[in-house]
Order: sequence, then C-alpha cells, then structure tokens
Amino acid sequence: MAGNNAVVIKKIKKGGHGGHHGGAWKVAYADFVTAMMAFFLLMWLINTTTPEQKRGIADYFAPQSIAQTVSGSGGVLGGKVVGEDSAHAGGAQSVMQKQSPPSPADSKKGLADGGTEGGADGQSSERARSMQDGEFARAAEAIRQSMQDNPDIANLSSQVILENTPQGLRIQLVDQEGRPMFQQGSNQLMPYARKLLASVGGIVSQLPNRISISGHTGGNDVNATGGDWELSSSRANQARSVLQSGGLGSDRIYEVAGKAGSEPLLPENPNASANRRLSILLLRESPPVPNDTGLN
Repeated sequence: MAGNNAVVIKKIKKGGHGGHHGGAWKVAYADFVTAMMAFFLLMWLINTTTPEQKRGIADYFAPQSIAQTVSGSGGVLGGKVVGEDSAHAGGAQSVMQKQSPPSPADSKKGLADGGTEGGADGQSSERARSMQDGEFARAAEAIRQSMQDNPDIANLSSQVILENTPQGLRIQLVDQEGRPMFQQGSNQLMPYARKLLASVGGIVSQLPNRISISGHTGGNDVNATGGDWELSSSRANQARSVLQSGGLGSDRIYEVAGKAGSEPLLPENPNASANRRLSILLLRESPPVPNDTGLN
C-alpha cells in the first residue's frame, strides 16, 4: 500500500562552532618564517664579511649621503678622526698651486677678528653656508646615483666616502683589498678607477667651487724609483689630468698635493688599504665682501 512506502526526511542542525576558522594564522606564520630567514642571512653576512665590507654596507644604507662629521676624514669608516684641520695639516708636498686671489673667506676673516662686521653680514654668511650645504648634499646624491646607473662602477660604492667638512665637500676614493685605485707603485689608474673618477668629475664640474686634489699612499705601495712623496704627488696630478680632460676648467684647480702617508685615514692601522686614496675637496666659498666696508 502507499502508506507503507512513506519517505522520512531527517534534518540535522549543525552546531555554530564547527565552521571555517579562517587563514590569518598562515599569514602570521609566513611573516615569522620570513623574519627568521632574514635574521639567519644577517648572521651569515656578519660572519663572512670583512670589517671594510661591513663599513661599506653601512655607508650604502646610511640615511644620508653625506656623513655629518666635523673631522677631516674617516667619518664613515668607524668614526676614525684624523683631526679637525687634517685637510690642511703640515707635511704635504704641493706639486702645483694655482696663483689665484685670496679666497673671500680669508678677506672676511680680518674684519671678523677686528669686530667690525655687523650682524647682517653674519646672517648672510650663515645663509650662504646653508645654501652650500644644500648644493653639496645634492652633489653627493648625484654622485651616488651616477655610480648606481653605471654597471661598470656600481660595485665601487663602498670605496667612495663623501663628507661635508668645515673646509667643504670631501670626496675620497679609497683602495680596498684586491681592488686598488692605482697599479701598485705606479701613477697609472686602474680602468674602473678612471671611469669612477670621470663620473665624479662630471658632477663636480657643474659646481663653481675651486677644487683641491691630494694623493695619499701607505703600506708597501711605494714607487721603486722614488718615495711616497713622489708617488702620491704623481697620482694627484694624474687625477687632475683626468678631471680636466673630462671638462673641468683649469681655473677651478686650486691645489694639487702629494701627502704620502702623513694623513692616514686609519691612524691605528698604517698598513690598511683604505689609507691609500685620492681626496678631492670642493672648497667652501664665502660670499664676496662688499666694496664699501665703511672705512675711510
């Protein structure tokens, strides 16, 4: 009969706690694994890199392109200080000095010492200094960018030290173990060093500041037919030649000097490769002194 074939439908109501829990824990776990990988990679780098390479990595990731330091050298190499006036310290052998008029800074110094310079002139000097700091910062950033854009010298970023000093913007091209700027005992630039110098010259030639170039030697890098003084002077003069061939005007060259090992970048380690270097200083220029000084 039809009544014996009745269909029974049973409904089962599921509990509210057995649903999908979401995948947020997967995201958190992925972040944790990524952080651990980065941590172990950092530990591996610390144990496999040399002290000079560590300094180069730190310099590359620094928040500013110019090291804020009052020393003449070494700010980004672990804070090694040669001295506040190291760029003009004694013991240098000048091979060529342009006979140019005294800098405006020297002219203003006499007035400042005599106490006759007014407050308005002091404010003007501060504004000029601030403007030059901005120009130096832009020049330093342009040098960094120029190196990154050139694959032939991009890996030399750790060998370029940029410092904003009281004397001006100092650009130092330092040696690294296995990657010197010059051939040993010679004034012949390595091919990559010549390209690096040309890149730097293309930036500094756009600024009006006069330039001082100095060569530094050290360790066993001595010319067989001469000494440290002759070699460092010859290297500085070679750098001048490359800069001028790249478009730098001769009137921009204020000084070319060889300083041998008299101003080591790392005084506590005289044989360090970083002591062998080229230093290019864009001199800080003061605004011109008004003709009418109020003196009869």
